[in-house]
Amino acid sequence: MSGGMPGKDGIMKNNYTKQDIIRMTQEEDVEFIRLQFTDIFGNMKNMAVTASQLEKALDNACMFDGSSIEGFARIEESDMCLCPDLSTFKIFPWRPQQGKVARLICDVCRPDGTPFEGDPRYILKRAIGAAQEYGYSFEVGPECEFFLFDTDENGLPTTVTHEKAGYFDLGPVDFGENARRDIVLTLEDMGYVIESSHHEMAPGQHEVDFRHDEALVTADNIMTFKLAVKTIAKRHGLHATFMPKPACGVNGSGMHINMALFRDGRNIFVDQNDRLGLSREAYCFIGGIMKHLKGMTAVTNPLVNSYKRLVPGYDAPVYIAWSVANRSPLIRIPSSKTSGARIELRSPDPSANPYLALAVCLRAGLDGVVNGIMPPETVDCNIFELTEEQRRERAIEALPGTLIEAVQEMEKDALVRDVLGDHVYGKYIEAKKAEWHRYRSQVTAWEIGEYLNNY
Repeated sequence: MSGGMPGKDGIMKNNYTKQDIIRMTQEEDVEFIRLQFTDIFGNMKNMAVTASQLEKALDNACMFDGSSIEGFARIEESDMCLCPDLSTFKIFPWRPQQGKVARLICDVCRPDGTPFEGDPRYILKRAIGAAQEYGYSFEVGPECEFFLFDTDENGLPTTVTHEKAGYFDLGPVDFGENARRDIVLTLEDMGYVIESSHHEMAPGQHEVDFRHDEALVTADNIMTFKLAVKTIAKRHGLHATFMPKPACGVNGSGMHINMALFRDGRNIFVDQNDRLGLSREAYCFIGGIMKHLKGMTAVTNPLVNSYKRLVPGYDAPVYIAWSVANRSPLIRIPSSKTSGARIELRSPDPSANPYLALAVCLRAGLDGVVNGIMPPETVDCNIFELTEEQRRERAIEALPGTLIEAVQEMEKDALVRDVLGDHVYGKYIEAKKAEWHRYRSQVTAWEIGEYLNNY
């Protein structure tokens, strides 16, 4: 295949032309091409075309009704077109070998070719452009956790798992080992560089880590990763879920985001002369993240269920602090005094829209760098063992405790509004308030068990 060139880390970067894609489609016997895009809530959507319509798709001539996609457009301005990113062409290895299926990730544009302001991919591109104005590129490595559960006799998902495996356990205790192995092999077939995979803390919980890359590529990869995990799990008779807290009494699933800024191919977070090995830019990036963290949380933790994970006792961060020494703070520096120095944000969960999550992370950190926002002192003890008074003395604040609290913090943060743009900002807040209202109106089994007999 022509058009690839190695990036600075040796990964092949596709630079396909239309002719390359037409030729590969013919040579590989591709019959269907899925034109994929993501809505503002992180749900993958797609339109399938046959190979005979490929040239039309590559000419950005495939239209759809944007008013049918929640949060996109009003009916009077609903015509949208899909503009494929040629570098994202991939053949799905799990589909038939005759009449194969490929995909192209698309940007959403208006009929005149201008970007649609409600497209999450465009929002991340804008944030990347803001960093490029200062000479920075943004590299991200995600740590994606998920659960594998049994399905019922009708093939519908349950929250049942018969395994009892824990952190780093292996078969035969880890019943999901074979499914996880196939997930990794499938991702490698698609060009991912898988750095590690293992069983996580809770029964049925797993993690697969793939190599860092530029932010837009990483966001695309996260969406493809979710699709691959769900597809391969189903082949094993299992249901994969990225719901943050699907089971009570065990750890929830996070999506830790490891971040670094580069300039001219050099990681600018590194300063070998600093006590912690961090540059001033790294400190200020942390400061910017901490300043905007409450306002970002409705984006990085977007569900009512997200806040069932963010409670003490389940290896998830609750308090806004940073450290090199331990994992209880929300921001950790896992690799200091090396060229791989990075900032790990531990609060996001895998239900987040990766385009929006990375956009707010980048712009918040960039705000810190540009305006010299230094973070407070590190907290190198177990924050959960501090008393409330001790946390107050150290000015350690907590994350929002519910979705509605997070939305209210989001409404206070002008930078988050600027990152998302008025269209997505308004639609997002409206939808999340409605979600909270639906949840608040429910009477749960816990309430019945707790109160029915006593009151």
